[in-house]
Amino acid sequence: MDLVVNVADYYLLTPYVYPASWSEEGTLRQLLSLLVLTNLGAMVLYLGLGAISYYFMFDHTLMKHPHFLENQVRREIKYALTSLPVISIPTVALFFAEVRGYSKLYDNVTDYPMGWPMVFLSMVSYLLFTDMCIYWIHRFLHHKVMYKLFHKPHHVWKVASPFASHAFHPVDGFLQGLPYHIYPFLFPLHKVLYLALYIFVNIWTISIHDGNYQLPGPLVEVINGAAHHTDHHLLFDYNYGQYFTLWDRLGGSYRHPSALMGNGPLDLIRRLTAEGKLGPNKGQSNGQKEAPCKEE
Repeated sequence: MDLVVNVADYYLLTPYVYPASWSEEGTLRQLLSLLVLTNLGAMVLYLGLGAISYYFMFDHTLMKHPHFLENQVRREIKYALTSLPVISIPTVALFFAEVRGYSKLYDNVTDYPMGWPMVFLSMVSYLLFTDMCIYWIHRFLHHKVMYKLFHKPHHVWKVASPFASHAFHPVDGFLQGLPYHIYPFLFPLHKVLYLALYIFVNIWTISIHDGNYQLPGPLVEVINGAAHHTDHHLLFDYNYGQYFTLWDRLGGSYRHPSALMGNGPLDLIRRLTAEGKLGPNKGQSNGQKEAPCKEE
């Protein structure tokens, strides 16, 4: 995050915001800057990427599904925008430690003997490490106590829109984001790559909530996409993974996506519409669904 803070200091904060007496290295100034930049960045990524996904990727037919709530998109956005500032507080503490030099982030590719191969390997290890951690954190959040306290609000969105991607209870959101921030304290990572991966994580989180169930055939068994994650929201205890299906397979929680077997949300909508049980705007069905929406 020091790259972002340095750019903000150079172009905006030093000449226009802070008094000249406030050193750029001052603790209070850095904390305030990180708090503002983290919140602005999170909201721009969430609203900007969410809007792109909502208007260009999301199949709005899903809004006819019996489990798509009234005013759901507005409620998702409101919940996310309420939670993100709270999540940012402990996140800023980690960013502050990075800015102060306690992490293993580095500036130049030549800082490590392996050079560019190290950059590539760190990208792969980042994805594998965070995928593993999030799987177990996510399963932990499905323990009946943790679920009722923290994770249940996210499962209100049984058929999600892209804006459900960040609509978490603050504790839930921070815990599931923690592996991304812990990695650079454990392993070397280039600072630019860290920022790029941070943006990628936000894109991916939105993409698995966007209702676009298409994946090239061979990747369906490897990549945890929107179709897999939709089953997680609807059926509760399957497909906890973030990027890959590896840990779901090892943990016995993998389920081949219902949407790819003709039994997903869009299939239900088509059946209900054909039977005259679903109106053209939304309508209400008789409660029929693909499978029981299980919750603990």
